[in-house]
Amino acid sequence: MSSNTIDPALLDTGWLEAAPRIALGFLPTPLIPLDRLSRRLGGPRLWLKRDDCTGLATGGNKTRKLEYLLAEARTVGADQILTFGAVQSNHARQTAAACAAQGLPCHLILTRRVRWQHPDYETSANVLIDHLLGATVEIVPADQGTTAARSRMTEWRTAGLRPYVIPTGGSNPIGALGYARCAMELLLQSHAQGFLLTDVMHASSSAGTQAGLIAGFAGLLPAAGLRPRVHGINVYEQDPQRLADTVLAMAQALLAQQQLKAQVDASDIRVDHRYLGEDYGIPTPETLAAIRLLGETEGVLLDPV
Repeated sequence: MSSNTIDPALLDTGWLEAAPRIALGFLPTPLIPLDRLSRRLGGPRLWLKRDDCTGLATGGNKTRKLEYLLAEARTVGADQILTFGAVQSNHARQTAAACAAQGLPCHLILTRRVRWQHPDYETSANVLIDHLLGATVEIVPADQGTTAARSRMTEWRTAGLRPYVIPTGGSNPIGALGYARCAMELLLQSHAQGFLLTDVMHASSSAGTQAGLIAGFAGLLPAAGLRPRVHGINVYEQDPQRLADTVLAMAQALLAQQQLKAQVDASDIRVDHRYLGEDYGIPTPETLAAIRLLGETEGVLLDPV
């Protein structure tokens, strides 16, 4: 075992283990080396956290957030779940699966956010899975999501029901706890595999994944100098500063909510805006080349976002 790792004895995990959670995913997900890709790129050794293997209806990162969000929904006695996403939302699909597994009615408000004109776009893939999982699906124009949600909430409350709203991407301080837990997994797995984890890169959109990782590393590692750097690759927000501000506010809210003394500030937030392309959900030629490269070198499929 290499001594150049972060000792698990240094981790403050009590706050994370105490947070209410419903186990939904196949966790911890594997952390695997990408040695063929690393050699092809001629760079540092790369590792991949296989959060495509979380298990809910083909997997994905939102499962981690839903473990904490649905735990809160149970705590407040909710009997209806409502959430939002673009038409082909992975978050919506995983929410539908989580609700089915927990016996909760699920209503999805899907907005035409992505400018994709294929005739099957609104009936195939994730939308088809949403229906198979028993969710009620409502597809609306891009600017009508909030109006549709208010209408449904009024109907349910008038009928005496207790709805619980999950934000887009499951991204709020409660949902971000899922990626604080992922931070713990990464630290334990990198130690077990004998390497020092220094940098984590991921797609950043609704801010919850990035905020959870940053707050998680801060809360787990009181010594700030040991914390891995988190790099969010912007895939959604036209104004990268707005994304950075949202990540910072959410990370700070998570730490405050958990009554942790750890601090994060603007210097901890890294948002890379170079790869957004034309718009959210529109793959560039470089996107397709990257998907092919990882597929042919490692046998792993990437989401086009």
